[in-house]
This record gives sequence, C-alpha cells and structure tokens, in this order.
Amino acid sequence: MQELSPEIQTRAAKIKLLIMDVDGVLTDGRIFIRDNGEEIKSFHTLDGHGLKMLQASGVQTAIITGRDAPSVGVRVKQLGIRHYYKGIHDKRAAYADLCAQAGVSEQECAFIGDDVVDLPVMVRCGLPVAVPEAHWFTLQHAAYVTQKSAGKGAVRELCDLIMQAQGNLENALQEYIK
Repeated sequence: MQELSPEIQTRAAKIKLLIMDVDGVLTDGRIFIRDNGEEIKSFHTLDGHGLKMLQASGVQTAIITGRDAPSVGVRVKQLGIRHYYKGIHDKRAAYADLCAQAGVSEQECAFIGDDVVDLPVMVRCGLPVAVPEAHWFTLQHAAYVTQKSAGKGAVRELCDLIMQAQGNLENALQEYIK
C-alpha cells in the first residue's frame, strides 16, 4: 500500500460513508447495449471484495448514479450496498438526503467520481476522489486520484486507503493468511 499524505490520512480517517458513481468508476465507462435495449456492464471483483471488506470494517456504502440500469441493481444487492440512488439528475439533493439517511456529516463522506455531474457531491464531501480517466475539470477538484483505472480496481484502492487510514487494513488482510 502506498504512503498517504498527512492530509489524505486525516480526511480518510474520518470516513463513515463511501459514495460511488457507477459508469466510469465501478465500470470502465463503456456501455454495451444489446439490440433489445438491454444494457450490459462489466464490474471488477477486486472492487466488490474491497467494498465487502470496507463494510465489515464499519463504513457504510452508497451509490448515486444518473442512470437506471437493472444490472446495477443486481450488483448493489450482491454487494450489500444499503443506499442506492438511481436515475438521479440532481446529485446535490440526493447527497443531502443520503447524509441524513445514513446519519453522517459531509466531512464523514468520501465520494469517487469521474465527470462534472459528480462535482456537486465532490466539492462538499470530506474526501473527494477521482479516477485517472476523469474529465480534466473533475480532476482539479479531487483531493486524491486513484492509481488504478475505473472498473479495474479503483474502488478497491479507495477502500484499502480508507481502511489503512483507519487502522483496519492490516488486520483485515491478516485474516486471510491465518
């Protein structure tokens, strides 16, 4: 695991809720559409297991996405993500509702996004994160940019970062080699 700057360490140590966009974060951003209109998305298992480990450490997880794809709903259930906001065009309002529902302050939230539609949450949360492929303007507002790409372990990197900052990562990993 990489060395965290003191600022990122401090911000990540406070996180009680990780909020994610879907397309371009949990996926590589490509959307495959079948002739019948069905959307197909590809999710990475590293991200999924990282989210389960993060949840086990006591951090809540959420999704706020502008799209409403059935495949995302399936993945949300598989991963036990408690808060799922789909088809959202005003992420600022959804974020305010989510903070109230989860019982957290804005400074206790991390958000990982990739495009300008994510900025209303990113500029308000305690730990704004972007993937390296994010739009240039979005990158300017990220406190941290993942080394891993969207849909290829970026969310797992963030989960590990939060757990490391909170002192939970090493013990969680050691459980696998007992």
